[in-house]
This record gives sequence, structure tokens and C-alpha cells, in this order.
Amino acid sequence: MNRFAELLDRLAYEPGRNNKIRLLVAYFRETADPDRGYALAALTGALSFKHAKPGLIRDLITERTDPVLFGYSYDYVGDLSETVALMWPKSFSAHQNESFLGHPSPHPSPARGEGAQPACSPHNDVEGIDVSEGRSTGQAPSPLAGEGWGEGYHGQDRSEIPHTHNNPPPPTLTDVITTLRTLGKAELPAQLARWLDELDETGRWALLKLVTGAMRIGISARLAKTAAAALGDKDPHEIELMWPGLSPPYLDLFAWLEGRGDKPVNSDPTPFRPVMLAHAIEDTDFANLDAADFSAEWKWDGIRVQAVAGRDTRGHIQARLYSRTGEDITGSFPDLVPSLHLPGAIDGELLVLRDGRVQTFNVLQQRLNRKVVSPKLIKEFPIHLRAYDLLGDDENDLRELPFTERRAHLEAFVAKLGDPRIDLSPTVPFANWEDLAAARADPRSAGAGDDADAVEGVMLKRRDAPYLPGRPKGPWWKWKRDPHVIDAVLMYAQRGHGKRSSYYSDYTFGVWTRGDAGDELVPVGKAYFGFTDEELLQIDRFVRRNTTEKFGPVRHVVHEPDLGLVLEVAFEGLQRSPRHKSGVAMRFPRISRLRWDKPPREADRLETLERMLISMTGS
Repeated sequence: MNRFAELLDRLAYEPGRNNKIRLLVAYFRETADPDRGYALAALTGALSFKHAKPGLIRDLITERTDPVLFGYSYDYVGDLSETVALMWPKSFSAHQNESFLGHPSPHPSPARGEGAQPACSPHNDVEGIDVSEGRSTGQAPSPLAGEGWGEGYHGQDRSEIPHTHNNPPPPTLTDVITTLRTLGKAELPAQLARWLDELDETGRWALLKLVTGAMRIGISARLAKTAAAALGDKDPHEIELMWPGLSPPYLDLFAWLEGRGDKPVNSDPTPFRPVMLAHAIEDTDFANLDAADFSAEWKWDGIRVQAVAGRDTRGHIQARLYSRTGEDITGSFPDLVPSLHLPGAIDGELLVLRDGRVQTFNVLQQRLNRKVVSPKLIKEFPIHLRAYDLLGDDENDLRELPFTERRAHLEAFVAKLGDPRIDLSPTVPFANWEDLAAARADPRSAGAGDDADAVEGVMLKRRDAPYLPGRPKGPWWKWKRDPHVIDAVLMYAQRGHGKRSSYYSDYTFGVWTRGDAGDELVPVGKAYFGFTDEELLQIDRFVRRNTTEKFGPVRHVVHEPDLGLVLEVAFEGLQRSPRHKSGVAMRFPRISRLRWDKPPREADRLETLERMLISMTGS
């Protein structure tokens, strides 16, 4: 476990992408199975533990420290794992064992991100990195050589470390994961406490990151897979394609990467394929793009899904529905499964279709996150799949084909299905960017007709682009319709997490409405992005100077008619919400501008949002 902890610690300090890859490759090369496979699973978010929840960790630390002190510390640090790792008291037995063994206490690392020196120089170029040797061409030693037992045991093999029955060796990563998967809910708190007693501060931090699944160390799943591919000099794209058929600890994957085994084959008849995502297009991007190279279609306001059907070993058709992240959501939409009666993999949008008309996202929400789907719900909110790509046709993988060829296959496949619940997403004809801008501004007149209310923009897809997992820049663009904008007043603020843990960066804002005692502000949304780093500093300074009350981590910020901060808030839509005092909630709100020039009394009113909601929903 300590070796994994050292890896996370070094990665958290390292800002350079290529240096992160070098650290990961060295770890994968020098760490034996199955620990390295479980490490890869942790870094890609492939692990979850049923009974290990943040609430349990809070209970453990508040039993051992002053709860008020913990609350203040957590508020300041902003990260649960970091706070508990720093505050966890050293047990009496740990003091005895340290004295008996004659080893000094492992030195705790400084709080990650606060005044720490990076583990290695922040190179950003691939030149000078030799992943085959796990070191830079400057002949620096392997970044993980000799590590694995904390600073008190550098360079020693586990079997050489003296210990008694009162001083068990720290658990391995495999020990921890196996135990977490098999231990009952009642036994987990005591076991977790024992581990926290045995590990040093860095080990505790890594353990809690693993348990909660909240890594946040600057490593994406894609980067971890890229490092695994570099271990065997493979294309990361190959690993992305086979990834859904793999499972921790990835023994077959590492055997293939090291030339000890064949390439893993996915035998699942209904596998999930990693989705291709689009970049938001900016006005400046159009100058470098040729309209003739692209096809356009409507961007529907539903949820992205992948509908897959295949034959099992007996030749029977099996069907599954996946979310864009690969979660199996088949059970929530049983009414769509019979429509998937031909083997293939459709990429499309899940919508509610009533009387031939696509409903808004607010209506679709009635079908989302349902564990039990009643016949009444199915009847009132009939599900529909609007297809816009075909990834597989029977056993033929179509992802390497250009988009125009996949589109032709999709049209033939949907026609062959012949099912009213599945149709094609229509293309949007245009000769130049001006034509497409006009269609985007008025979908109803440009062919969307009565479905225009469910259109949130247009998608641009290069005609020659293969289907690539992830978010490659260039092949696909999304051009959303201009967002709605209102002026709202900052009411409450809370510290952020990770790098923002020292700043008030989460904001609750409201608009005016008529109350019993006159005009009052009611919250309508919360946002934590959209502003620049400089604007973050300005808002943070305002919050600190204008806090009137404190409610745990939340700061009540002055918001009077002539004193306060007005925020220009952009958002994608509105919906009814009985959980909010205002009765409405925003979709995807973000701070678009700070209105220092505007007094709070001139901010928008709830009646404005009500009118906007009526125009969006018709009710």
C-alpha cells in the first residue's frame, strides 16, 4: 500500500503530463501483479466498495478527535482524505513498536499543493523521456526505485523488515482491495481504523482516496491507460477499444503488454464501446474549418446512450442499454429492449416521444434514475431512441470507417430494424457557415418542426472521421444555441475542493420576488465555474470582507438592495423544482460575468424566470 501511496503522492505534485506518464510506467514496470492492476483500476475509476462511504470516515475521525476542530480543519483543507490523514492520531501501540524497532517515524509529506516541491521537473515535451527504461535520458534513477515502505524502510524488501505480532507490516494494495470487497458492513469500521493506525500520513491519505474513489490528483482515466500502453509500446487507442471487456486486476492486459500473452479478446456479446465526444466550437474556430468537410445534425436535449444487441453462445439475442459512461441502464428502460432485435451497436439520444413529437428534457427526467418502472410510467413517458451513429453491425466493427460510410450503414440498419421506437437523427443541410448559423438560430424553420423545443444546438462531424474514443479535437464539434442569461445576486459561498480548497468558489445566487415583508431574494441556482482565475480572487476577497454569518462551511454573504454582488448567470434551461423555495431550478448554470456596476436591487426577478419557463415548456 505504501508503494501505491508514494505513487499517488508523486503524481499529485507533478504538473507535467509526460512526467506523470513516466512515473506511471515506472510503477507498472516495477510493481508485481496483481498490485499494479489494482492501481490501474483505482486510477481509472474502475473500483467501488459498497460499504465504504465518506460518512463512515467522518464518524471514525470524530470519534478520535474534537469534532469542532475536525469541522474547521476540513473546511480549511477542503479534502476529506487529506484532512483525516493529517489529523489521525498515532496509536499507543504504534509508539511502542517504533521504539522497539529502533526506526524513526516516517516523515509526513507536506499538504499536497501547498508549498511542496515537485517530484521531478515539469517537462511537457515527449523528447527526453525513455519509458522503456523507466527514466529520463538524463540518467536520473527510476523515480520509484527503492520505494514501497515509507521513508523509514527505504530500499528494503518486505521479507527483510522486522516485525512482531504487535507490528504487522503495512497492508499491500491487493490486501486492502480484497478485504474491502469481502468485509461486511459491521466489520469495516474496525478494519479501516487498524489500517489507518498502521500507515503513515501519506499511506493514510492514499488509503482514503482509494476507499472514497475521490482521487483528484490530476490523472485522468485516459492518461492512466496511455501509460499502460506505453509500458508495452502499444497504441492507447487499442486499450480504449478493449477496455470495456477487461476487469481488475488486468492480468491478461499486462501479460499482453509485456509480450507474455495474447491480446485480450472481449467475449461479451453486448460490450460497451467507449464513446466519442465533441469539443465546444468557438467563433474563432470557423476560420480554420471548411464547411464542405462537415456534416451537421441537430443536437438533441436528451441523454446520450449506447444501445447494443448481440448473440450469446446459444445464438439468442441479448440487448443492453448503456449510459455514456458505460453504466448499464437497461433495467430503467425495459420498454426499449424489445426494439433491439438485431445484433449491432447504436450511438444515439434517449428521448420521450409523445404523439410523434419529441418532448423537452424536463419531461424525460420523469424516466431517469428509476429503480422500478411501472406500466403507468411507461405509458405516460414513452421512450424513444434517436440514432446518429452505428458502431457495429452484427460482428462487424464499423468504428474505423469514415463517418459518411457509418451513416450509410446506420440508415440501412434502422430501416432493417423497422421499429417505431428507433429512428434516424436527421441531417441539417447547409452550404456555408452562415446557412448553419441561421438553422441553429431557428431550428423550427430549418427542418426540426415541432421537435424544435428539444433541440439545443447543432453537431458538426467531419465526413472522413473515424469513431475515436475520448474527445479528440477536430473531428466533432458541438455548437449549442446561445444560453439564457439573467442577473442574480450572490447569497452564499462555500470553499471549493482540491486546488480551490483555499478559496470560496461555490456560489449560491438568487433573484427577487415579493414576500410577506416586501421584496426578498430566493435562491435559484448554484454555480462553481465560468469565471477566470482573476475573477475567482475578486469574488473570494468580496466574500471574506462581506460575510455576515457562518453556517458550518457555508458563508452568508451580504445581499441587500444596495449592497452585494450581482452575477451574470448563463444557463441552458429551467425546470420546476419543489425542493427549491423559488419553485424553479436551472440546468447547467455558470457565472458568465461579474456586474460590479450594478446594484443588487436591479437584478432580475422570479417573475422573469417564470415567463422564461413558460416559453420553454408551454405550461
